[in-house]
Amino acid sequence: MSTLTFPDSLPSPADDCEQLHKAFQGWGTNEGLIISVLAHRPAPHRREIRRAYAEIYGEDLLKSLDKELTRDFERAVLLWVMDAAERDAVLANEVVRKWSPGNRVLIEIAVARTAGELFAAKRAYQARFKRSLEEDVAAHTNGDFRKLLVPLVSSYHYEGSEVNTSLAKSEAKMLHEKIKGKDYSHEEVIRILTTRSKAQLLATFNDYKNQFGNPINKDLKSDPKNEFLSALRAIIRCITCPERYLEKVIRLAINKLGTDEGALTRVITTRAEVDMKQIKELYYKRNSVTLYHSVKKDTTGDYEDFLLALIGRDDA
Repeated sequence: MSTLTFPDSLPSPADDCEQLHKAFQGWGTNEGLIISVLAHRPAPHRREIRRAYAEIYGEDLLKSLDKELTRDFERAVLLWVMDAAERDAVLANEVVRKWSPGNRVLIEIAVARTAGELFAAKRAYQARFKRSLEEDVAAHTNGDFRKLLVPLVSSYHYEGSEVNTSLAKSEAKMLHEKIKGKDYSHEEVIRILTTRSKAQLLATFNDYKNQFGNPINKDLKSDPKNEFLSALRAIIRCITCPERYLEKVIRLAINKLGTDEGALTRVITTRAEVDMKQIKELYYKRNSVTLYHSVKKDTTGDYEDFLLALIGRDDA
C-alpha cells in the first residue's frame, strides 16, 4: 500500500505548474514549495504536471528541476517525477554501465516488478537509450552473471495462480541435486529461476523444504562471499517476499558506516506508491524503531524532508 498523503481536492496540473515555476524564481529556489507539491501528488497527476509544464513553459520539468536542485535531493526528486517505467529504465541503465557482481538493482527490477511493469520498463529503456535492455546486459556482464541476468530481464512471466504440483516436486529435486553438487550456474537452475511463474516457484521452494529439510536459500549460503550465490538468494527473496527483501536493502543502507543514499533513494522513490506501508511495518518489527525515525536520523535538509514526506509519518 502507498504511504503518500494528498490534499482532499487536488489542484489542477496548471495550478501546480504555476507553484513550481514560482519556486524556481528569484535568488534562491523554494525547495519547501517543491516538496509540498510533488511529494503529495499521485503518479497520474505528476504525469499531467510534467505534460502541462512543458506546454506552458516550453521546457521539460525534469530539466528545470535539474537546474535548480543539487545532490541527493535532486536525485530523489528527479526519480520521483519520472514515470515508473522511465525511472526503472534510468536505474537499469546506470547499473548496466557501471555493473559489478555485487549490484542487485537489475534483480529488483526484473523480479520485484510485475511482468507488465518489467515490459514497460524495457520499452522505456529502448525509447530512451536506443538499445534493448537485454542487449546492454549482455554487453556489460560476463560469465555466470550474463547467463543468469540476460534471461532474467528477458522473461515475461505468467502471473496466474495455477501450479503444476508434480513439476514443482521434480524441479525441487533438480535444484537440490545441483545445489548439493555446487553446480549453481547449471542451465537448469537458471532456467527454473528465470522462466517459471511466481506461483510455480513458490510451490517448488515449498517442496524443496518439505523434501530436503532446509529452505532453499539456507542451502545457498555455503559460501557467503560468493556473489553469484548472493544473486541467486536475492532472486529467491524477491520472489518469496519482495517487501522483506526491500526492507533489508533499506536497513543495510541506513546501518552502513555512512548512509547509502543511492539505495535509500531508489527503494523509497520506487516503492512509496506500491508497498511502502508493508516495508515500514516489516522495518519496525525487525528494528524496533520506525523507518521515519531512522530516515530522519540519517538524512538532513531538503533531502530528509522529501523522503519523510514520501514514507509518511505514522506508527510504523
